[in-house]
Amino acid sequence: MGILSWIVVGLLAGWLAGMVMGTGYGLLGDIVLGIIGGLLGGYLAGVLFGVPDAVNGFNLTSVLVAAVGAVILIAISRMLRRG
Repeated sequence: MGILSWIVVGLLAGWLAGMVMGTGYGLLGDIVLGIIGGLLGGYLAGVLFGVPDAVNGFNLTSVLVAAVGAVILIAISRMLRRG
């Protein structure tokens, strides 16, 4: 997957995660959150469900997996901030 695809998937995933969790980190923050969420979501999908390449291009599955990973990241960051 090319860098432009990662950015677009990251943007969509970060935006979706922000909408689900009721927060937004701005355009750049949402992109970074979505890209890292894609890595986390892809890893978790591989470990939990045996899907070897869950984030493999610009498609609905990739965006949803990345969004779930981003939601997990937001939840972890909120838990750490609360102490």
